[in-house]
Amino acid sequence: MTIQAFEHVQLAMPRGREDEAIAFYEGVLGLHVVPKPKHLAVRGGCWFENDSVKVHLGVTDDFVPAKKAHPAFLVADLNEFKSIFEQHGIDVVVDQPLEGFDRCYVHDPFGNRIELLQRVTP
Repeated sequence: MTIQAFEHVQLAMPRGREDEAIAFYEGVLGLHVVPKPKHLAVRGGCWFENDSVKVHLGVTDDFVPAKKAHPAFLVADLNEFKSIFEQHGIDVVVDQPLEGFDRCYVHDPFGNRIELLQRVTP
């Protein structure tokens, strides 16, 4: 028995703030909005993806942001993302080094923690 890969990651968001989710996950991170199945669309939230990453944002009425638990996205050019975050006024948090990676954290519009990592060669 083997887990092969993540199919998607789900994060929570407050009700009625889909426009902010789209502005961040599509406009800043570059993921594309994809339609939710009709039977799930009535719940609110948004789905995003690219060729290899899927992020689902589901509405939670008693929403509390994930300040510690987080997805970690592997990126080709961390400095490019840092520049994009700066252009959008998004605070970048640099944490302790992790062997083999440059990394930083940002928070989505709802306060959920997002980690971005770039592989580095010694």
